[in-house]
Amino acid sequence: MSAVIRTVNLVKIYQSGGVPVTAVDGVDLHVGAGEFVAVMGPSGSGKSTLVHMLGGLDARTSGEIWLDGKRVDTLSESAWALLRRDKVGFVFQFFNLVANMTVADNVELPALLSGATPKQARERREYLLDALGLTERAEAPPAQLAGGEQQRVALARALANEPSLLLADEPTGNLDSRNTRDVLRLLGEVHKKGQTIIMVTHDARVASLADRVVSLLDGQIVDDGVIPVTRRRPKAGAGDVVELRS
Repeated sequence: MSAVIRTVNLVKIYQSGGVPVTAVDGVDLHVGAGEFVAVMGPSGSGKSTLVHMLGGLDARTSGEIWLDGKRVDTLSESAWALLRRDKVGFVFQFFNLVANMTVADNVELPALLSGATPKQARERREYLLDALGLTERAEAPPAQLAGGEQQRVALARALANEPSLLLADEPTGNLDSRNTRDVLRLLGEVHKKGQTIIMVTHDARVASLADRVVSLLDGQIVDDGVIPVTRRRPKAGAGDVVELRS
């Protein structure tokens, strides 16, 4: 299986009051095309730091990051910005929506920036908002949305340019059970269509949607295992992942 993302001895060391603190310690990770990987571990284990480095949002201290066969850890901030525009979607726990733009504009913008025509961007936005039950909120600003709605918009925005890699940092961490189901339903659908996903989560039930779980402790991978099909979340049923209309 070809690697969409690969790391070699990846290390991140922060300075805290002049004292070095190792957040990620020699991580070797290989994620193949179309894989759905959940990253788990206790608070402070390095989960979010790892995913932020994979998306170029946090610089590594040492080691290598490869995306689609090209080394990217040495890129400048502007080059990383272009790479994220074209190949990487990111869902943050706290949304990071553009406050002075409508929901529709927040979702369409990444597609337009990546080269889609206005018609293509609009069609993609309409599909994603419909899939997440947000069609009626298309013209609203983010400030008028509840937290669960904002997170669903953030997910739609991350998927708008159909990135080769979707990074999600606790995408259901602030959601109630109903909104969690909506987010997981769309993640399950895009995964079925071949989307590569790396998702940080503290919830084992959410992680069970993935093909594989990588467990971190003190910045190191302590377990990396495929979830047997019989233990994954069922694809249908009340509260579980169901197929969406395309």
